[in-house]
Amino acid sequence: MSKFRQQLLPSDLVLRGAFLFFIGLLVILPVAAISFEAFRSGPAELWKEISGPQALAALWLTVRMAFIMVLINVVSGTATAWVLVRNPVPLKGLINALIDIPFAIPTVVTGMMLVVLYGPTSVLGTFLSSNGIEVVFDRPGIVLALLFVSFPFVVRAVQPVLMEMDSDMEEAARTLGAGRLKTFFQVVLPTLLPAILSGAALSFSRALGEFGSIIIVAGNIPKRTQVASVYIYGEIESGNARGALGVSVVLLAVSLLVLLALNRLQKWSRRYERS
Repeated sequence: MSKFRQQLLPSDLVLRGAFLFFIGLLVILPVAAISFEAFRSGPAELWKEISGPQALAALWLTVRMAFIMVLINVVSGTATAWVLVRNPVPLKGLINALIDIPFAIPTVVTGMMLVVLYGPTSVLGTFLSSNGIEVVFDRPGIVLALLFVSFPFVVRAVQPVLMEMDSDMEEAARTLGAGRLKTFFQVVLPTLLPAILSGAALSFSRALGEFGSIIIVAGNIPKRTQVASVYIYGEIESGNARGALGVSVVLLAVSLLVLLALNRLQKWSRRYERS
């Protein structure tokens, strides 16, 4: 029986071949092409494009805004998943469906919604401006746009873990006198941590490449609101493909490192659960 299972049928070979073809066509070849093109003029030329003041400012702003967004998203996403799973909420089915709306709405529409809500002519935007808080065409707008487009990642990563979690350990901790907060941080959080970090990593990677909503909400002000994706677009429009390639490769490398770290985390989590 084991020999029979090890033998590949013609249909299995076709399926594997199709899988490798599409992975190569859609992922491997584009990554290889942009990497080759970026390094074709040599590392020195690539470094020159990356290390320019405007490019460095755009990259640094992108990483900072994404990191701030992740910190907020981890707390709000975990809390949302907790409420949806552990608390009775009116219209829970509708709210659960609304969480996935950012996946369906074009990011340009996201930007327009935020401008309508927080723009200088809106009631809320006028109130915030009168108190010294600028959202549109400033960095808070970037964080809000990133929060909107990446909010579902943490929720959807944590939610199934909460649904499958056995409540016996929580009840035992409370029986021994632990309060709700102590039970959460000492019993629940260690179990949720791999899922939270997984959602955070996906949110961070998604934020690195966000373009549509940010260009509308934050504009394209160099060294202030110009993120890396908008910088790349500007370099292409101005005919400097080399500069666009350099920053693109940096974003690609950071995203790959984050996803590799996520993969290692998931392997560690599986080993931890088995032990």
